[in-house]
Amino acid sequence: MSGAEQEFRVFVLGIAASLHRTAFLLCGDWHLADDLVQEALAKAYSHWRKVQRAENPSAYVRRILINQSRSHWRRHRNVPTYGDSDLGQLTVPDLSDGVVSRADLVQALQSLAIRQRATVVLRFLEGLSERETAAVLGCTEGTVKSQTSRALAKLKSVLNRGDH
Repeated sequence: MSGAEQEFRVFVLGIAASLHRTAFLLCGDWHLADDLVQEALAKAYSHWRKVQRAENPSAYVRRILINQSRSHWRRHRNVPTYGDSDLGQLTVPDLSDGVVSRADLVQALQSLAIRQRATVVLRFLEGLSERETAAVLGCTEGTVKSQTSRALAKLKSVLNRGDH
C-alpha cells in the first residue's frame, strides 16, 4: 500500500462516522446515505492530493457529500422518509432538553429545503461553526446565518404544530 493510500485510509477512519450521520440526516435513508458517502469518498480519493492541500480536508469532503446529495435530489426528486429502523441507528445530540423526541426532530428535518437542512445538520448536529459551515457549503457566513435563522423558524413552527 502506498503512502497516499495509507493517508487516505487514516483520513476516512477519522471522518466516516460523521459523514454517514450527515448523509442520513440529509437523505433519510441509511442505504442511500451509504451510497452517497461511498461516492463522496471515491471522488475524494481520485483527487486526494487536492483534498490534502485544502485548508480543511474534512470540510472539502463534506462539501462533496452535500453536492452528491443535492445531485441525487435533483435527479430523483424524492422526499426523504425516516423509518423507525433508521432512527434506531442514529445518534442525535439532545438539542431540546427533552421537549422534542429524537424521532420528531429527525422527521421535522424533512420540511426543510436541502440547503437549510444541510445548514442545520452541519451547525447543530455536526457542531461546525458558522465559518466552517460556510466553507463546506461554499457560501458566506451571512448566508449561513440567514439559512440557519429561516430553518430554525420553520423547525419551530413544524414542531409546535405537530406536523412531523
